[in-house]
Amino acid sequence: MSEKIRVMLADDHPVLRAGVKFLLHTDPQFKVVAEAGDGEETIRLLEQVPVDVLIIDLAMPRMGGLQCIKEIKARGIPVRIVVFSMYGDEHYIKEVMQAGALAYVEKEAVDTELLAAVKTAFQGQLYLNRNKVQPLLRFLLSGQQQQQQDPFQLLSNREREVLRLIVKGYSLTEIGQLLSLSVKTVETYKARLMQKLGFSRKNQLIEYAFNHGLLDKTDL
Repeated sequence: MSEKIRVMLADDHPVLRAGVKFLLHTDPQFKVVAEAGDGEETIRLLEQVPVDVLIIDLAMPRMGGLQCIKEIKARGIPVRIVVFSMYGDEHYIKEVMQAGALAYVEKEAVDTELLAAVKTAFQGQLYLNRNKVQPLLRFLLSGQQQQQQDPFQLLSNREREVLRLIVKGYSLTEIGQLLSLSVKTVETYKARLMQKLGFSRKNQLIEYAFNHGLLDKTDL
């Protein structure tokens, strides 16, 4: 290849960006041309610097990764997108791929997978790290893909209030005090919203809130 693949890194953790940059520069095909620590900076730099492939995290301040991908597509910025996230839930993979990402790699994947993902995305093809192909296929074939309505729209106003307070770090007791509800009632609301969103862990709720603009890291 005569010209290097120009890569941009978007992640709010400088140490992680440094590690990915080092990895990419072990392959002569790549050149890191820009780095960003939040979603807004990512958009700004993409409009200033020619980039072939963007490697982006999902949970970033001032604009989550999913929102950032949608904004990139809305502005018609010609860049191939690789999502590099610590979360591997099929919900997230489906959403970011539908939004326009070409590749999804978990941060726990081996180094060679990220390199392969960047090369594949650069060619305009789809890529998933190997351990996610079968789970995603099962998820899509389960019929859940037929659900056209955003699960957030299924939440009642009270469930949305409880969700926002949970992801901001309030305890169930504190939420009960703020909303004038018993702890048992708050637990019921939490169980319902977790079921509707299809999640079982709090970190999934936090990631969902970031990606859907319900929460910024400055709120934590």
